[in-house]
Amino acid sequence: MVEESNSSCSSMASSAIDPAPKSASSYLDPHYWDERFAVEDHYEWLKDYSHFQHLIRRHINPSHSVLELGCGNSRLCEDLLSDGITQLTCIDLSSVAVHRMQNRLSDKGIKDIKVLQADMLDLPFTNECFDVVIEKGTMDVLFVDSGDPWKPHPETVRKVMKMLEGVHRILKPDGKFISISFGQPHFRRLLFEAPSFTWSIEWNTFGDGFHYFFYALQKGRRSLKSNECCNHVSIRPSFNMLHDELEDEDYLFRTCVDEY
Repeated sequence: MVEESNSSCSSMASSAIDPAPKSASSYLDPHYWDERFAVEDHYEWLKDYSHFQHLIRRHINPSHSVLELGCGNSRLCEDLLSDGITQLTCIDLSSVAVHRMQNRLSDKGIKDIKVLQADMLDLPFTNECFDVVIEKGTMDVLFVDSGDPWKPHPETVRKVMKMLEGVHRILKPDGKFISISFGQPHFRRLLFEAPSFTWSIEWNTFGDGFHYFFYALQKGRRSLKSNECCNHVSIRPSFNMLHDELEDEDYLFRTCVDEY
């Protein structure tokens, strides 16, 4: 793997261990993630915080309570903490990921981030309790082996909708759901714009050549014309990203998400 100083992919506990699965279907197996997190110290899916910091700052302020779905071994919450966000909760389905992150934060003396084992399809939180919910590449896992992106398998749709319904439920009025994804707007909007949701949708892209999508959905702000348009907000980053290279595993993952 490439060292973190040269890319968004961090070093492994052992350079001889390659965490990339033999097939993309392994991403759907909880045991794969437990085994991976047991040996991998850090990996950032869809680039690290510096690449979308200019976007996320528009939607989060220090007074907000923030939940990250599927934290894995990412340092996103630590980056948010450095940006002044102190009410942070991370969840992951993997007990291994949770245990290792708890230890990592403890070793750094960080006490402001809660790390819990929980399923994003069955969120254990009360209604309207978070200002912001963030996921980065986590929802994309649900689309692995999902079939035709215009008409995903019913089981895929069921899981994605269950996740989105949970997020919508726990967001406060005017709360925001931030989804950082490989998924293209013409596919994601089919799910984001389900009649049961009240959020508005805007999106942006980041990355050079190989684009990632940054969606911001605000609860209670859906307009009567929301099914006719989606706001694409163009914001220039504060730095040049041309040096950034595409990660091999990101490419492998994307070929199984919305690419048919």
